[in-house]
Amino acid sequence: MNINDYIIPENMPLVEIMKRIDANAKGIVYVCDSKGVLLGAVTDGDIRRSIIRNGRLDEKASSVLNTNTITLRKSEINSAEAVMNENVIRSVPIVDENRRIIDIKFIDDYNATPKTTKKIDVPVVIMAGGKGVRLQPYTNILPKPLIPIGEKTITEHIMDRFENAGCRKFSMIVNYKKHFIKAYFRDNEVKRDIEFIDEDEFRGTAGGLRLLIGKYRDSFFVSNCDIIIEGDYSDIYEYHKKSGSIATVVCAVKNMTLPYGVISTTESGRITDIKEKPDISSIVNTGLYVLEPEFLERIPDGEVSQITDVFQNCINDGLRVGMYPVSEDSWMDMGQFDELKKMTERLGEFT
Repeated sequence: MNINDYIIPENMPLVEIMKRIDANAKGIVYVCDSKGVLLGAVTDGDIRRSIIRNGRLDEKASSVLNTNTITLRKSEINSAEAVMNENVIRSVPIVDENRRIIDIKFIDDYNATPKTTKKIDVPVVIMAGGKGVRLQPYTNILPKPLIPIGEKTITEHIMDRFENAGCRKFSMIVNYKKHFIKAYFRDNEVKRDIEFIDEDEFRGTAGGLRLLIGKYRDSFFVSNCDIIIEGDYSDIYEYHKKSGSIATVVCAVKNMTLPYGVISTTESGRITDIKEKPDISSIVNTGLYVLEPEFLERIPDGEVSQITDVFQNCINDGLRVGMYPVSEDSWMDMGQFDELKKMTERLGEFT
């Protein structure tokens, strides 16, 4: 283990911290000053709460770090497992007399039983009616929900993750090549509780949801059929319930490199700055939501409507639409060919 993978400077912005946490896969980094002295820790949860609070990605580590970090000296290293269990933490840094990190112990090092997330029994709606235009010509033959990612379809991968969280009941809104979809799941060796909802006309990303009016009395998940979120679904659900939102949008922090030189100017047209191919970070919609039943009533009847427009109408009317951020690495989207390849490689299965 290289401890430098877990140590960051206090001026590192949140977007870079998320990349570091994604890379080390431990959910935490430790913040040290220029002399290597430990100042505190930042977890993925700290970053999430900060983004929810103010939506900013340029906040520095110093603004979100937890200074009450538990540490041990080298002479106490044998008590690391007990300390982590007692304090319900996943790691503990080992420091010298000057509070510089010389080692980090993780609960995983002790073959501890992995932390299990709370199980939830929440209905899941999968939007599976689109034509998958961006994946043509594949979707000229197969509907997008049946595109294989390794040995399973994309939809089965989505369902697997919800089932791991305790969600067992699915509704699939189907339209394009719906008979293929129904036949596949009805003849599948793995039997799931799936209800098919027929959308007779293409109604956009929200129109088909209106067919669910009266079906649910409480919150439910909605997922596009071409995305996978690697996250804590129970935490997403609980955040939604506590927030009092009519809808919660799971968002990802997306990092992109603009392939052009970006110009800044004065009002008179004088160039003041040129940045070649700058990196841009934005908070984007992943296509996973938690909705309240009354949200369905706000979808126009008999019209083509987009779910983002319905969100905006809710916001305009003073209703709360919440955001639950995840890292870019937690979101997989197969909507385009290059992303489809990345998803297949990421899941470790090759078609």
